[in-house]
Amino acid sequence: MPLPTPLQATASGMAGAAVFSVTANPTSPPQPPAPVAAGSLETPGTPATAEADWSSSVQVDGGILLSGGWLPREVAEQVALAGALVWLRRRRAYRPGLAGRDDADLSPLPATAAAVQAALVDHPASRPNAVPAEASVPVATATISGLPAAGVGLIGPGALAAARGLLVTVLLTGQNRPAVPLVVTRAALSTLVGTAAEAIRHRPPHLQVMPTLHDAVKLIESSPTRHAGLEREKPQRRENVAAVTGEPAAVLIVDSPSGALAQRLAGLCAAGASNVVVLGQWPAGASWHVDAAGHTHDPRRPGWAGPRLCVLDTVAATDLLTVMGHIDPAPPTAPDPQRSHRPLPLSPRIPRQASRDTRAGSGGRRIQLRVLGEPMLSVDGATLTIRRAAALQALVFLAAHPAGAHSGQMVEALWPGLPRHSLTGRLYTALSELRGAIRAASGLDVIDNADDRYRLNPTHVDTDLWRFHTTVQHAATAVTDRPLAWQAVIDAYPAEVAAGRAWPWLDPIREAVRRHVIDAHVVLAAAAPTPRQALHLLQAAIRVDPYNADLHTRVMNALAALGEHQTAVELHDTYTRRLAAAGLDADEADGTAVRLRGATTPTQ
Repeated sequence: MPLPTPLQATASGMAGAAVFSVTANPTSPPQPPAPVAAGSLETPGTPATAEADWSSSVQVDGGILLSGGWLPREVAEQVALAGALVWLRRRRAYRPGLAGRDDADLSPLPATAAAVQAALVDHPASRPNAVPAEASVPVATATISGLPAAGVGLIGPGALAAARGLLVTVLLTGQNRPAVPLVVTRAALSTLVGTAAEAIRHRPPHLQVMPTLHDAVKLIESSPTRHAGLEREKPQRRENVAAVTGEPAAVLIVDSPSGALAQRLAGLCAAGASNVVVLGQWPAGASWHVDAAGHTHDPRRPGWAGPRLCVLDTVAATDLLTVMGHIDPAPPTAPDPQRSHRPLPLSPRIPRQASRDTRAGSGGRRIQLRVLGEPMLSVDGATLTIRRAAALQALVFLAAHPAGAHSGQMVEALWPGLPRHSLTGRLYTALSELRGAIRAASGLDVIDNADDRYRLNPTHVDTDLWRFHTTVQHAATAVTDRPLAWQAVIDAYPAEVAAGRAWPWLDPIREAVRRHVIDAHVVLAAAAPTPRQALHLLQAAIRVDPYNADLHTRVMNALAALGEHQTAVELHDTYTRRLAAAGLDADEADGTAVRLRGATTPTQ
């Protein structure tokens, strides 16, 4: 699974340095704050827009700029890792077989996650792939060092957006390692994420949602989090019992306190029991003014340039909580008749292939597009170099959607998270240069455009992906010679779709194609004349997807049936290590398990 490059060897270590990511992101002198009353907050639901032109760059001030906010580089990498883990879990949980096949889990990731992934692809990290072990900062230390020890209030137009950023980044640390306990009042959570507050599910042990501020303060006071080395206590109730992690402090997000509660919170900060983040003025300490872009300054200290905080609007925060698994993804909705185009189908209609007579009428030129493996375009066998990266991506996108796509859909896929109106010209330029290069080499127009909808002309161009889907359709409907038909599916798959490319829109298409190949192996294994031949086919399927739990169950059971018990145990151990190396912990549960000789062993 191609994880983001900087995380390949250091996914766990990076989590520690990414929690609040304020000390690692010093900012230039603050911009003049917007004229708002002291202690005021942004209107809930107001987008946290930053720089005037969001499309000018996606990498700003050491972080990733989106239409929904700004993320420090380390936080963006954790988001990309969380998205990669979503697809790994889906691959692990898929159960091969044609009967009752359900591909509902092939829905793309939310738009914000896709935008973060695309930004990291376009702006790869300049630092080495591996981060030295000594560079890994303990989670609690990173968090505390970024916040005033006496707590902090957040005011100004970016206050709520910064609090959402804190909420998401602290929860992200729980993806790969024990995280800082996070306590938030129910009212504060509703203020931050609106109706999504009620939809949060599978609450991680380090997230506690308390009914009132009094309950939150009482919880922190009674929790032995200030004493390191304590065992984690099993929560008895989700909403009123803290998960004790042994970390030296918790993060507490609350509404503006007053009176005795404010004094008790100040005491918790002084004792090192909690970092308090207040949505509003903090009477016991500093109140940072946060602008819409996340820049901070202290009104009591003119000229002081505070850290730039991660800022997220409500939609972006909800998207990222969905990717982390804390919110159920939205169910598919019916097409909106008011939209100018329909959503792209996951299983496209395969165009009719060009015949010899048709090619002869076009001068006999043959334009081939290879999509399975490294993308390559050739004219009469000679490779045609595509210089513009966006043009190559657009070409592969059209090959993956042979029925065509509206320009708006292409812009949303190729440049997610950025305003469509500012990118349409970029798409037109890329397609124009692509059409011109192909026309110069072949004399043919291979991209049709009707009513701002683009498609590859099947009369002039052919792709291996189209041939693959044709082969799958033939195998699924074959009445005779079914083994030969399914073997043809396997033979037509040399490598995954656009191998080596990390375009976010590829994931559903890549996984759907992979599943067709896995199904072909399983069907042939079921019809194999001998157990040994069936085993070889299932082992080949594992090479197609080494993360699938069901395939490993089948192979281990086949090995056990052949008396090769030690080999089966070794396969199980190898599989478990592979999942752990990818960031799938034993604590996770998605219903998949490897079953060997009647015993069930978790595969996470």
